[in-house]
Amino acid sequence: MNSDSAIPAAGSRRALAGARYAAAGDVALIALPLAMWLANRSAPLVLGLAAAGFLVSALSGGQGARVAGRLRDVARDPIGVAVIGFLLWSLASLAWSHRPAAGFAMWAELAFPALCGAVLVASDAFRPRAAHWRAAALCLAAAALLMLFELKTGFALRAGLGLEVPMSFAFNRPALTCVFLSIPVAHALWTRPDKRVAHRLLATLAMAPLPVLVSGSESEAAKFGLVIAGLAFAAAAVMPRLALWAVAFGFAATMALAPMIGLVADSAIPASVHERAADAHTRDRVDIWLAFGEAARARPFIGSGFGSAATLQDHPVAERVAPERRWLLAVGHPHSMPLQAWVETGFVGAACLSAAGLLLLARLSRSPPARRAPMLALFAGAFSVASVAHGAWQGWWIAALAAAVVWFWCGRDAQGNRHA
Repeated sequence: MNSDSAIPAAGSRRALAGARYAAAGDVALIALPLAMWLANRSAPLVLGLAAAGFLVSALSGGQGARVAGRLRDVARDPIGVAVIGFLLWSLASLAWSHRPAAGFAMWAELAFPALCGAVLVASDAFRPRAAHWRAAALCLAAAALLMLFELKTGFALRAGLGLEVPMSFAFNRPALTCVFLSIPVAHALWTRPDKRVAHRLLATLAMAPLPVLVSGSESEAAKFGLVIAGLAFAAAAVMPRLALWAVAFGFAATMALAPMIGLVADSAIPASVHERAADAHTRDRVDIWLAFGEAARARPFIGSGFGSAATLQDHPVAERVAPERRWLLAVGHPHSMPLQAWVETGFVGAACLSAAGLLLLARLSRSPPARRAPMLALFAGAFSVASVAHGAWQGWWIAALAAAVVWFWCGRDAQGNRHA
């Protein structure tokens, strides 16, 4: 026997290894909703594993130079310039933060999933086929149904397995993750060229449990985001240009007026509304916005330093907030991404984020209306949640949105819609 024929060529071995790493990346992206059900902060780790798998796959295939070139293209793109500008300014702002080490840890939590998303796009190794979309839909449905079962039974599944029983709000993060990942997955299955009934049933299966899940969870943000995403999708399907302009105006106005959001909400929302919405803590949220708004207006240009909101009550800027509101700075964040951006990075940081968002919306305006609608729904839903809910830079949130964008981007074809 010829020994040369018994030993695979080095190129074949590298190709096989590359395919295995790419397959591992596929599995990680597809299983992300289930990972979030198991551990509600696991999205950055899963996204990192996916990015590592696809990057190693590309490198093993001798595509390192191409990946580096594509990363440079991402960095030189106007949206990339705006995002990198925000990250660099945020890093520089640690110089005037009262806790730079803690701020750097928060900066890394933001930068890591953002970088992983860029690597996934630049590697061009994730090319979802019909089987990927089907598996993703099944994982989304399974994660939602498992969360529903656990909420209804008081986490009986985890208790039966001897696992730690979490607080009931533990599913707020995975519920939001499922809401936004379901948009690209359901859209791709529903609009596949073959129009198979099975694919449309799977698209429905991925979406159907979500209203029940968010209604049963304690996440008012998930309910809000699902409603806004649905309204944006419907408006974009019927009035594509008007819907885009409305979302752009809402985004720009919210970013620009963030330091005054507390004042506006305090005067615009009557007490009766706060009473009816007591479960959503609307009055508490307005009071928090008032306190953090004063801090933002105290340092309007450079902010108080990235990550400073976590302990803003200890920052010198707290002395410039009214004494009756100062104690509210201890809540950890203002429950509003635009306001947190102003508080921590000032006008410069808010301007970078505003530029990135508006440039993205301008790019969406050049997409076909049928494809623009789900992407606009994702943008509007995610921004609405970020404007009223959790801390702005939490890694699970950035990773979940990055994964949704990756599914949209990598699912395109030559005409802008790769379903095969």
